[in-house]
Amino acid sequence: MSCIPSAIEMILKYYKVVDFDFYGLQIKWQNKADGSFRDFDNKELYGITFTQKFVLPRDSSFPVDSLFQTIENELKSGKKVIISLPADGGWHMFVICKQTPDGDFVSYSKLGSHTLILRNTKEIVKKSNGTEIMTYRTPPGM
Repeated sequence: MSCIPSAIEMILKYYKVVDFDFYGLQIKWQNKADGSFRDFDNKELYGITFTQKFVLPRDSSFPVDSLFQTIENELKSGKKVIISLPADGGWHMFVICKQTPDGDFVSYSKLGSHTLILRNTKEIVKKSNGTEIMTYRTPPGM
């Protein structure tokens, strides 16, 4: 249940603003069942401000192309993107770290001691009729 703070912690660790063994957000979260990206929307943590985007109904009118363009722009600027993807009857958070030569996104997550890697993120998002993401701002020079 702590995949949202886990994904936030991955970004914080990537920027080395917390130690590699930092799990403070997950410890505070515990197994919160009613959490969402909203809990971190416009929150500054260790100098990094997170923003929830594409909070829209998941249906045929979802702007998938705009979502993909936003992700691509974030990656081109050197940032990662947190994304919510369906998993085991619910949703799990992943961090998109790169774009493949064929244009898809590679997403990573942790499930206990296992590292999950998805190389078909776009296909999953299309089948889900869209999803939410989190982007972030870093202070100048970070």
